[in-house]
Amino acid sequence: MTVLQLLLPGRAEVGNLTTDPEPAVQALADLYAYPEPVPARGWVRANMVSTLDGSATGPGGVSGALGGAADKATFHVLRGLADVVLVGAGTVRAEGYGVPQADPAFTERRRSRGQQPAPALAVVTRSGDVPAGLLDGTTFVVTTTRADLTRLREQAGPGQVIVAGDDDVDLDDAVRVLAGRGHRRVLLEGGPSLLGQALAAGQVDELCLTWAPTLVAGGGPRISHGPEVNLTARPAHLIAAEDVLLGRWLVQTVPNN
Repeated sequence: MTVLQLLLPGRAEVGNLTTDPEPAVQALADLYAYPEPVPARGWVRANMVSTLDGSATGPGGVSGALGGAADKATFHVLRGLADVVLVGAGTVRAEGYGVPQADPAFTERRRSRGQQPAPALAVVTRSGDVPAGLLDGTTFVVTTTRADLTRLREQAGPGQVIVAGDDDVDLDDAVRVLAGRGHRRVLLEGGPSLLGQALAAGQVDELCLTWAPTLVAGGGPRISHGPEVNLTARPAHLIAAEDVLLGRWLVQTVPNN
């Protein structure tokens, strides 16, 4: 039985995903709601999962192997609240991504906020290499001037290609463009390189982190890697569900760029 227990900021039962899943999911959505009004510059929320010994992937080399019922419910809640899912092309390939679909559990919430029925997908790639199945005319390709832009615009649609940077993707520019098109609630789903880049750019407003009750040792990646940063965060909430912990952390400082 998966009971969600709020530990911080005060103890309370959030809901029961086994016996009463719909109210539990809506209670989770209330806890994870974006700030209102959403800043015009956008609000970037990162969602990651980690083993107890700090690996972002399980024994099979993918993060999906770590998710239990509570993590999966939270994953769907975070997508149900977002305007756009921002993810690196490597993670797209490793995790077998598809285009996000509308979830009936969030139809009314999204309608009341003027959101589209489902979040858009934005794939970050320096080279422009994106699985063809995702180029359906709705997916954004966030890339650089290095990419074959003519080919990309033909495949993805001219309005779906966001050029942000020359050698590396400029996430400041990418988020600004997405926010300017109405996609201000940004959900960054990784992988570790993209999260590290976003942290270094000062583009992460909060981190939603699941700790899985798993130890894997080995050489698995941390949830972020890249340039060194010095950031602090405070907990907005902490939820226990069976042996899983779900935390939401608000970033307090930004790097000096």
